[in-house]
Amino acid sequence: MHDGAVDLKAEARAQIYALPIEELDPAQPELFTQDAMWPIFERLRAEDPVHEVTSPTYGTYWSITRWDDIMAVDSNHQVFSSADGITLQSHEAKAEQVRRGTRPSFISMDPPRHDAQRKTVSPVVAPSNLQVMGPVIRERAGKILDGLPIGEEFDWVEHVSKELTAMTLATLFDFPQEERQLLPYWSDMMTNMPGHGPVKSWEHKREAIDEMVERFLGLWNERVNAPPAGDLISMLCHGASTRDMDRLEYAGNLGLLIIGGNDTTRNTISGSVYALNKHPGEYAKLKANPALIPSMVSETIRWQTPLAHMARTATQDHELGGKTIKAGDRVAMWYVSGNRDEAVMESPNAYIIDRERPRHHMSFGFGIHRCVGNRLAELQLTIIWEEIMKRFPSIELAGEPSLTHSVFVKGYETLPVLIPARN
Repeated sequence: MHDGAVDLKAEARAQIYALPIEELDPAQPELFTQDAMWPIFERLRAEDPVHEVTSPTYGTYWSITRWDDIMAVDSNHQVFSSADGITLQSHEAKAEQVRRGTRPSFISMDPPRHDAQRKTVSPVVAPSNLQVMGPVIRERAGKILDGLPIGEEFDWVEHVSKELTAMTLATLFDFPQEERQLLPYWSDMMTNMPGHGPVKSWEHKREAIDEMVERFLGLWNERVNAPPAGDLISMLCHGASTRDMDRLEYAGNLGLLIIGGNDTTRNTISGSVYALNKHPGEYAKLKANPALIPSMVSETIRWQTPLAHMARTATQDHELGGKTIKAGDRVAMWYVSGNRDEAVMESPNAYIIDRERPRHHMSFGFGIHRCVGNRLAELQLTIIWEEIMKRFPSIELAGEPSLTHSVFVKGYETLPVLIPARN
């Protein structure tokens, strides 16, 4: 975003309300980059919540924007399957997928395979393991924060959000900490289109993902011959339902675990700093009462919605909101819109850190595909803010952020900040 962002938003809003409803298409990365997609969702929730779109980029799909309809799709995996992938894919990305082959992962599987594979990795985020990880995350968060410059502008995304999530991910995989920055780099290579993030071309993207897979195949080969351990790779190579995975399926599951462990936490850490600065009254509440941190974390996860949508494919004809979704149709559940649904939430566009039910949001999804690492995400966010409050009277924005060019990852490329003083 830049100085003209407000004008652009007002202009985008006027244009959106002038369009015939059938022309509305939320899947426009440019709108997300300008944070100007909200009027589309507002109109669709009000006028056409189950809305058929013919997108020049993503093809024909159904756009689902209300809380209750999203819940109905997300919790009905029999009718709405994940097997064809969980995001809207551009025509270009589909062509690339045909060239290199599909990398399936358990999030893009239906039961029973989904259940067995998810069960294999879920112990890593079990409450007992989170208790062990808590002090480690706290020590690292403290070190990151103690290394930040005072009175000097820096990029919060680079120095804090990426660092903490990279350290945690490296622990989950038992990946060398000195090479941890490869993990968010690979995540960005997987989620970005050529010309955005670090991705220069489809060839560049392929090379980076191949490098990631080769590296993790080496770790698989080491750990399959060692006794079972508590890291994700060991769990996958010793798990009854995952030990016979082929290369593509292993690559798919790695992608899922890296992206899932990176994007939600990283973008919500950045989003919390941005939201509190944009709502100084809420920041004042937090400073006056640090016990609000867990509630603030949940409100930020809702307000930010770090993954904007998930997609499904209908396995049979199904009526939703008075429309017939046909077998084979693609469906996009816009979590980012459901989290702002006026019908289920009071003042949904406001950022209120002491909401009555702060965990009442859909950022983690519902049903069998609900985010497996949601408690770990909340733990990291809670700890980093507990450590921030001990050290800094405030963190101030030094400019507007640049936002991710994506209709899937709703995040921050950069967030310039300044810390005026230490406590």
